[in-house]
Amino acid sequence: MDTGQLKILYIIPGFDEGGAEIHVLNLIREMKSFGHEITLISSGGRLENELPDDVNIIHMPVYSKNPARIISCALKISDLSKKFHWDIIHAHSRVPAWIARLVSKMTGIKWLMTAHALYSLNFGITPFRHADGLICISKAVENHLSNYLPDNSIIIPNGIILPKLKHKDFEHDGKTIKFLTVGRLSGLKGIDVALRALSGLKNYDWTLDVVGEGPKRKELEDLSNNLGISGRVKFHGDKERFEVENFMAVSSCMLFPSFSEGMGLAVLEALSVGLPVIASDLEALQEISEGQLVPSGNVEAWREAIKKFIESGKSSPLNSENIITVHDMAVQIEGYYKKLLWNE
Repeated sequence: MDTGQLKILYIIPGFDEGGAEIHVLNLIREMKSFGHEITLISSGGRLENELPDDVNIIHMPVYSKNPARIISCALKISDLSKKFHWDIIHAHSRVPAWIARLVSKMTGIKWLMTAHALYSLNFGITPFRHADGLICISKAVENHLSNYLPDNSIIIPNGIILPKLKHKDFEHDGKTIKFLTVGRLSGLKGIDVALRALSGLKNYDWTLDVVGEGPKRKELEDLSNNLGISGRVKFHGDKERFEVENFMAVSSCMLFPSFSEGMGLAVLEALSVGLPVIASDLEALQEISEGQLVPSGNVEAWREAIKKFIESGKSSPLNSENIITVHDMAVQIEGYYKKLLWNE
């Protein structure tokens, strides 16, 4: 086996949106720059357009929880291993973990999992215990999964791409407060809490830009209309990374009212730009907090926190000093691969 170049298979359900997808995109780019051969198996998505040209892209329904489909995908991937000769399989999310475990049993290829979230503690994460390795993106994730971790697990936090734009380099007139949310529009993100909180502050001059797409978009648009704030709230859908960075640089404050996160990549990116953040009191964010955060789901508490920012500029006390880059993250993950394969 060539201990220089690795042949790595990544499996993720889809490649359209979300922190895990951005994580995999960034990781693949770095691994390609290190000289490794990469294959990505997913159901497809727009982020494929941002991959290096020589990544092997294969489409399969690796999102389906149907046992027959899981077995079918595992059989197809096992057969493909004869062509690609992968050294290691890296699964992201629960269904890919089931598939990776089956492929490993059929082929002997070692596999690992990155846990990006506080998954429900049930039968669905049983494969985690049987992985050759498991990466948790935060101490909160490690604590949550403590009874499901294999012997060889590690914490490697999400890395960010250093921003080209900085909040301080743009004029902020202090009149209209420009709030921002960034993330998938799902129930767990708590955007409805932010909308309800803002609806009680109509006597202040503010706007809200909602960047992201997801199953709750129509519901959130209807809610903003019913709350009488639709004229101040704009839904932009998914945006390219440089566009998100621009939103962060010119906004006044990012709202992060999530109910659950493995860490919160959008928060890390906002902090790196220098954008103030008001964030939910989540265990993962407590790891980078120097004070009190806002209780998730508590509309009144969120209204008071937003009002305080409007009146005084005070945001959540989050520390950006320990944020790592995508490159540093990839170096740690590459080292972990080699440890699993050759105990280096």
